[in-house]
Amino acid sequence: MSTQTIQEDAKLLEILRSAKTIAVVGASPDPNRDSNMIMNYLVRVGYDVIPVNPNYTEVLGRKCYSTVSAIGKPIDIVDVFRRSEYVEEAARDAVTSGAKVLWMQLGVVNESAAQYAADHGIKVVMNRCIMVEHRRLVKTAVR
Repeated sequence: MSTQTIQEDAKLLEILRSAKTIAVVGASPDPNRDSNMIMNYLVRVGYDVIPVNPNYTEVLGRKCYSTVSAIGKPIDIVDVFRRSEYVEEAARDAVTSGAKVLWMQLGVVNESAAQYAADHGIKVVMNRCIMVEHRRLVKTAVR
């Protein structure tokens, strides 16, 4: 069975507009990493962004958690910056935490993780950059 991921603009826009809290899995304190740049953008446009990476205690001045489920508060979007083969772990964590959306960044594709999340009632966005989509659809570009 092929997973139906959310690709339509109206659905993406609804996800981006309704979300308040985003967990960034694979967050990095390195300003040259995409996860850092995009996390910084998401903070600047008003989201409550929580870094998730067991290798760090803080990213962009925010407490960093080892897992999404360790955050202990509702998460709207789990934004994954991990190689495709590691997304299943993030999908399981998203389900455990009760997240609403599993978002796999541009270049990240894992059909079985997407299916697992979808089977547990989580919306899935795959192979899309959340910053690019936000700029394109919400039209509040921050440079």
